[in-house]
Amino acid sequence: MRPRTTTAVAAGSALLLLTGCGAADMTKQASPFANAQGARTVTLSVQSWVGAQANVAVARYLLEHELGYRVDTVQVDEVPAWDALSQGRVDAILEDWGHPEQEQRYVEDKRTIAPGGDLGVTGHIGWFVPTYFAKRHPDVTDWKNLDTYAEQFRTPESGGKGQLMDGSPSYVTNDKALVKNLKLDYQVVFAGSEAAQITQIKQFAKEKKPFLTYWYTPQWLFEKVPMTEVKLPAYQEGCDADPEKVACAYPVTPLQKYLNADFAKDGGDAADFLRKFRWTTEDQNEVSLMIAEQKLPAEEAAKKWVDSHESVWNKWLP
Repeated sequence: MRPRTTTAVAAGSALLLLTGCGAADMTKQASPFANAQGARTVTLSVQSWVGAQANVAVARYLLEHELGYRVDTVQVDEVPAWDALSQGRVDAILEDWGHPEQEQRYVEDKRTIAPGGDLGVTGHIGWFVPTYFAKRHPDVTDWKNLDTYAEQFRTPESGGKGQLMDGSPSYVTNDKALVKNLKLDYQVVFAGSEAAQITQIKQFAKEKKPFLTYWYTPQWLFEKVPMTEVKLPAYQEGCDADPEKVACAYPVTPLQKYLNADFAKDGGDAADFLRKFRWTTEDQNEVSLMIAEQKLPAEEAAKKWVDSHESVWNKWLP
């Protein structure tokens, strides 16, 4: 996950387990298969968080083994992925957490991108503390009480304030504005990537230390480190419109798929399949756990899921 990275977020033929919800900008690395006229090839954008990798792994496996397509994957950051999709560098994005400006520009105005339907997974970003700490200090789950615990959340990196741990600096988050506008005695500290953030969370949990972190659902880590959300001021439509003035929680976001408009029209069985691709949070987490925690290659994780869920994916086939 990951993260609606709203004001709130592989090259070649291998699906890589990457780090963070935003990876290096590879939009100039156009796939040799993208937008290839008449060829049974598909190019999928793969974001760097593991939930998105799980989507691509399963879609790729079925496209190749059930429908006979050759599939390429390209690593692209969240916002640049929209440019790549519009230009035909990639054919589809399978997990978007909500980018209204890009939707307006490419879907409504330019019409170079077409909606691909719901992924079936609902995403949410929030602030979380470990459940073992929340049980001892239940009032920590109200943001108004966070300053009471700032000293316990302090780290060498947080400059004498409590630490709010974020992932990659490339994620689009509201956290710095939230800390400022809610007048909290905290410092946002970036772990650097989703993988680094997971490593730090696991280490804190192993030592039963308190921590406050930006995190998101769905995400397989909750099965290993139970976490409890801190309630921020309630989200209302438009409360995050001005990035500098945000003082509300992140929204709940049904995750969406998008297709290049030409591919949506001429992509045949592949486009039809990707529009029908829709699974649950539990399905995604099952594959994510195999990739991230069990360290299975993405194709092997996809095969294991496919072998045991034919009644699910058979509905996606043209």
